[in-house]
Amino acid sequence: MAFRKHLFVPSKGDYIRGKSRQQVACILCAILAKDPRVVSLLVWEDELFAVSANLYPYNAGHLLIFPKRHIKDPREMNSHEDAAFLPLMKRCLTILEGLYHPLGFNVGFNLGDASGASIDHLHQHMVPRFHKELGFIDILSGSKIIIEDPCLTVKKVKEAFLKQGEL
Repeated sequence: MAFRKHLFVPSKGDYIRGKSRQQVACILCAILAKDPRVVSLLVWEDELFAVSANLYPYNAGHLLIFPKRHIKDPREMNSHEDAAFLPLMKRCLTILEGLYHPLGFNVGFNLGDASGASIDHLHQHMVPRFHKELGFIDILSGSKIIIEDPCLTVKKVKEAFLKQGEL
């Protein structure tokens, strides 16, 4: 189903219109630098990667995995990043599965403008998918309702990372 409109918090209006409220060169680098001008939903980080909840999620539990190094393409990852990435992705899938019990996931990168990429820093989306996730409001109004505040996602996923321990 193609959505004709979305229901969202008023602060997303500028984002939808292509205007960023944060005046930073890179939102993900600003999150890592703890820049007070940006909202941080950081869940976990190590020396190579960070995991964050998405401020504008497609579904509850929507996470972003991104390298700390500012790169734009997965082919730019070095051997250390390559070796660390897949175990981290698997760990996030396990955590999301345990917390949300989805029936599937959309996992992937948006590379380049034509793909819909809106952040010029490599990041992988991890979106839990659910049976009958579209309700009558979604269908009748052509809108998408998100059922969980991303701040709650951060709390849940941070706790799960802590319980799970190191990779």
